[in-house]
Amino acid sequence: MTHVRHLLASKPATLFSISPDVPVLEAVRAMAEHGVGALLVMSAGTLAGIVSERDYARKVVLRGRASADTPVAQIMSSPVLTVSPETTVQQCMVLMTERRIRHLPVVDNGRVIGVVSIGDLVKSLIEEQRRTIEQLESYIHG
Repeated sequence: MTHVRHLLASKPATLFSISPDVPVLEAVRAMAEHGVGALLVMSAGTLAGIVSERDYARKVVLRGRASADTPVAQIMSSPVLTVSPETTVQQCMVLMTERRIRHLPVVDNGRVIGVVSIGDLVKSLIEEQRRTIEQLESYIHG
């Protein structure tokens, strides 16, 4: 059974974050620059929220707000659903499906240590299935 800690070990350790008082336009630029769909919103070293492309589309674009004048704090999702390094991939999939979210910050001892995305989970499940198939084929042909 694969745990979040395994996923984090195979990803770069870089965390992308932004302050809650920063304009949404800057957050969108940062997401594009880093090739990510969400940023952690950190205030004084503490996880205050998470802002995603979906937040931008639904809470800025569709409401006719100006992204240069709207602070991230007004559109971020908060409180944030988090997981621990010991959470399984399957548990994360259930949480994401039930809550209709695509990113889960990983918190260990009160500190954010990473983020897992729906893409990370799907990639892990595909790899797990590939290994199972290889083992079954080996058993059948062995």
